[in-house]
Amino acid sequence: MTTATLDSRRALPVDRSGFAPLAARDVDALEKLDLAYRTLCAMLYNYAPMSGHPGGSISSGRIVSTLFFETLDYDALDPDRDDADVLSWAAGHKALGLYAMSALRSEILRIAGLRAPEAGAAPRRIQLEDLLGFRRNPTNATPLFRAFGSKALDGHPTPATPFVPLATGASGVGMASSLGLALAAFDWFGTNAPRVHVLEGEGGLTPGRVAEGLAFAGTASLANVIVHVDWNQSSIDSDRVTREGNQRGDYVQWDPAELFLMNGWNVFTVPDGTDFQQIAAAHQLASLSDNDRPTAIVYRTHKGWRYGIEGRASHGAGHKLCSHGFREALALPANDVPSCEPNAMLCNGGASAAMVERCYWQSLSAVRRWLESQPAMVQTLAERLMSAKQRLDAAKRKPRPDAPAVEDVYAIAANAHTAPPELALAPGREVTLRGELGKSLGYLNRFSGGALFLAAADLLGSTSIAEAGKEFDQGFFDCVRNRDSRTLSIGGICEDAMAGVLSGVSSFGKHIGAGSSYAAFLAPLGHIAARLHAIGDQARHEARGTSARPMILVCAHAGLTTGEDGPTHADPQPLQLLQENFAPGAMITLTPWDAQEIWPLLTAAIALRPSVIAPFVTRPPQVVVDREALGLAPASAARQGVYRLRAANGRPDAVIVLQESGVTYTFVTETLPLLARAGIDVDAYVVASAELFDALPRDERESIFPEEAQARAMGITGFTLATMYRWIRSDRGRAMTMHPFMHGRYMGSGPARAVIAEAGLDGESQFRRIADFV
Repeated sequence: MTTATLDSRRALPVDRSGFAPLAARDVDALEKLDLAYRTLCAMLYNYAPMSGHPGGSISSGRIVSTLFFETLDYDALDPDRDDADVLSWAAGHKALGLYAMSALRSEILRIAGLRAPEAGAAPRRIQLEDLLGFRRNPTNATPLFRAFGSKALDGHPTPATPFVPLATGASGVGMASSLGLALAAFDWFGTNAPRVHVLEGEGGLTPGRVAEGLAFAGTASLANVIVHVDWNQSSIDSDRVTREGNQRGDYVQWDPAELFLMNGWNVFTVPDGTDFQQIAAAHQLASLSDNDRPTAIVYRTHKGWRYGIEGRASHGAGHKLCSHGFREALALPANDVPSCEPNAMLCNGGASAAMVERCYWQSLSAVRRWLESQPAMVQTLAERLMSAKQRLDAAKRKPRPDAPAVEDVYAIAANAHTAPPELALAPGREVTLRGELGKSLGYLNRFSGGALFLAAADLLGSTSIAEAGKEFDQGFFDCVRNRDSRTLSIGGICEDAMAGVLSGVSSFGKHIGAGSSYAAFLAPLGHIAARLHAIGDQARHEARGTSARPMILVCAHAGLTTGEDGPTHADPQPLQLLQENFAPGAMITLTPWDAQEIWPLLTAAIALRPSVIAPFVTRPPQVVVDREALGLAPASAARQGVYRLRAANGRPDAVIVLQESGVTYTFVTETLPLLARAGIDVDAYVVASAELFDALPRDERESIFPEEAQARAMGITGFTLATMYRWIRSDRGRAMTMHPFMHGRYMGSGPARAVIAEAGLDGESQFRRIADFV
């Protein structure tokens, strides 16, 4: 297929002429494999009642088996090779199919006598015994689950499963993160990069973040991506999801091919997604595409094909336990699968979990025996797996000579006791928090050779994250035209896809994805991708012992000081959405008040290697204060997360807890002089990062901010009252705590000082409230 042909903006139906067809031996092996696969899909749903999505798993089964045994260049014995092609399950609800196909692959390797090189090592793959753990909690105590050491297999995939690079499931995030993974792989390996294959259905294409992600991939010439669309037209509530021909869709008025074409992708269509020859020809055609575009293959399929429950009815449901419909759905010959009847009474309709498990294992064992009775099929498919490894080895994929070194970022952060000279700030200078954050990220980017990929919601300059890419080629990254840029164009104003793509960039493990937008939008819209990224990191750590792979969400233009944009943008709430709302260690929020705190906070957070770092920085400039002259703690104290900014002479009249730049800067420059004139002496504490503080030993936390002080404290925050609750322990202290919503309304527009005054957080108002508290 020539480049000229591919440049036409139309989908190309697969023409099998010109391609070597699959050998009859291969087709026969794949057909037999499909019998076992559809049987396992029926069993998984049957013995894990009310679980899984059998319909989509079955409709995509032949696409996946062709990928596993014909198309992917990978090592089936080593899931951790980062030079291998990847299949990412953006359609996370097809996890039932992932586990079934993975277990069949393991059986083929076992029967063929193929083992991992490490003698005696436990194989890192899903085995037939693990299917007993489908949608089971790790605390499950049924006898065989414990005896076999079965893995607890999540309802949607995570990197706990071998060969799975990402946690997917939330609609659309899997697509965006898969594209980020492909970008990182390309940047690491160059033009010889692994291909990232992405499995999705048409329903999973409807979220807005998908269109944003597809636009990014097309614009960036991300040619190492191939998306496989299982177009069965059935979702939970509809059997006509998209437009098809002249028939309108219930949800969208495009068909999948049109969506990809609109975003500059190559598109090939497979009229019959059950025909192995058509599927294989499409894969060959995609591998020959040479026009630097990503590729989509759209397969017309039927959800629940030959399952007995079809269309939307099979999306998240299936046959009742051991029903006649279940027996009919088993694709293997009836005499090869044990009957449910002898155990029906003991099973008691599923009430006996141990009995159901025993029946389940009898059925799985029958599949094993059937596979063992098919030596020609096993031999053929084992040879295909070995051919995949040979192709991978022959590709000799190596990191490009000038690939970035993300480990340098972690090394700098671990030893960053003081800011480098070029980031030092002299008192009296006028700077912005966002600008200093951008420069700090730029320093790390330069010394790591470009390990940070950057993006913004059309706010590169406004949020100053552009500073982090100044040392590299300007303009947006393009795999063909601008490979040395570190700045990504992710669909324009698209916080949703941006967070997803950057999570995939970080998940590859050789980069850090950093994106910025208004805190009001990025904190909520990036939350889902950030949470999935944290889940993926946890699963990867538990399976392989690896460290987390941080991404950075710069919550810029944060709080009331963004007042000229009005209450729609100057939102106090975003910190509450992230702070302490992730599993401990997964998220670190940073809330500096002084630009001198940026470097110590950023490096302290990176050194701890969380999954997500979320700095909250403001837009307006402020004068760097002379902390020593004012009797304030040094900026380096911010690394503790909480520190005493100012100590009273003797016992304080009050304890004040401050969080957020606008109100703290006001306290230092306006309120403290008023308190001094009134003879009121206070201890003032700053919350620079709740999570950094939590990372300290308990006795150190008590030494820094004693509970006795918390019991006597009131707070002043530019965020919400809820962010103060853990620091203010008394009812009176909480009642006196000052926050933007204390007058029961959102603020209006105007300069920062005016909005702070309207909120009652100006220096005079702070002074009066503290005096009342005293």
